[in-house]
Amino acid sequence: MGGQSKTGGQSKAGSQRAAVAADPYFPDNGDARYRVNRYELALEYRPGPNRLAGTARLSAIAGRAPLPEFFLNLAEFKVGRVLVDGRAPHYVHRGGRLRIRPAKPLPAGAAFTVEVHWSGNPRPVRSPWGGLGWEELTDGALVASQPVGAPSWYPCNDRPADKASYQISVNTPSPYTVVAGGRLLTRTTRASTTTWVYEQPAPTSSYLVGLSVGMYQTVLLGDPGLGGVPQSAYVPTHLLPRFSRDFARQPAMMQLFERLFGPYPFGEYAVVVADEELDVPVEAQGMSQFGTNHVDGVRGSERLIAHELAHQWFGNSVTIADWRHIWLNEGFAKYAEWLWSEATGGRTAHAHAAAAHRLLSALPQDLRLADPGRKLMFDDRLYQRGGLSVHAVRCALGDDAFFPMLRDWATVNRHGVVTTAAFAAHVARYATAPVDDLLEAWLQFPALPPLPAPPVPARPLQPPAGGPTGWGRLPV
Repeated sequence: MGGQSKTGGQSKAGSQRAAVAADPYFPDNGDARYRVNRYELALEYRPGPNRLAGTARLSAIAGRAPLPEFFLNLAEFKVGRVLVDGRAPHYVHRGGRLRIRPAKPLPAGAAFTVEVHWSGNPRPVRSPWGGLGWEELTDGALVASQPVGAPSWYPCNDRPADKASYQISVNTPSPYTVVAGGRLLTRTTRASTTTWVYEQPAPTSSYLVGLSVGMYQTVLLGDPGLGGVPQSAYVPTHLLPRFSRDFARQPAMMQLFERLFGPYPFGEYAVVVADEELDVPVEAQGMSQFGTNHVDGVRGSERLIAHELAHQWFGNSVTIADWRHIWLNEGFAKYAEWLWSEATGGRTAHAHAAAAHRLLSALPQDLRLADPGRKLMFDDRLYQRGGLSVHAVRCALGDDAFFPMLRDWATVNRHGVVTTAAFAAHVARYATAPVDDLLEAWLQFPALPPLPAPPVPARPLQPPAGGPTGWGRLPV
């Protein structure tokens, strides 16, 4: 999630087994007894009455034990039909859970399909941070689901470690543009409605399935060149002049992050600017959503552009096993802001770290980064201390080891699931001296450690020379 407010790599097969129990922060969300391989969602949405009707087909696999029943998370819609392997099961829909009991228990390890038909007026689900998920706009809608808002619009196994591919089809009145994370396969207009079909083949957590419906102009950001990342933006017409300046450096940002973090993990990247203010920008898989307040024509939110783009590596591709480890998302995205500043002639990462340290030293020190608790998981201190912790690792390793460590963390765990312990083990492989005490102090204890000495050699990042984005001609 953008802004603030509101430990060695594992193999993907091994890391996918990292979370087999209920999420300790949200025990009512997600069912660890099975996993979903693929979702196929066919939706009809009418913005005026905010009316949604949908069919979901899930391809899933039972776990290591027979499955006499299982559940999906789904908000208070009317459920019209449920099928398991083409047969009607017994089901109960209550309290945000759709509990399903097949006619016969599903054998351990069995592949099965679930089909759900639902309809109603989507609205955000309640949470300690206000409404989450489907948000009706003045003219359109968007989805901002982190951490538990996905059931506000479709039935899902709502746990971050259960990652699946998605195909999303949305039929809506033709004046509207539909944007979802992934590649646009088809856009078909019949009479007064248009059906948009998107495919996201990469493993995706339910909270990271993005969707936006609105009146947008499509903008291509730069020329990706051969093998580059296609970058598109969907922007209200009246914001285009300001947007063109605020987001002009995003292609260069993509180039820098690919150099530091490894190849961009998805097929494309989309930016949506909703035609109203949002508290904070929100990342989704392959896309990010901003509000009018993030487009001011003077690059006032450029750090947030960097933050949301960095989440494509840290959070979306490399995904936390459960919400205790959220600092692995937000700390790395925060540090990416500092790296972008350093590489483009702004304050160095160490200067940002020193400012964060001063801020945190004046605040209560009751936050344990590796397990902050549900109440503090989006606290501003988690973002700042997360970035500081990454910087402390940089200072301990030195740049010659830190940057290969950082790139390998994102590459080895690409499309996988990780924990804080996995990160600690990964860092240890690149260290010439023990780092256990350092990591324990920053991650496991609330007290703020001293500001680490700057990395040696203390040199700022240099932007890459040349390239299709023309670093020598960065907009100013």
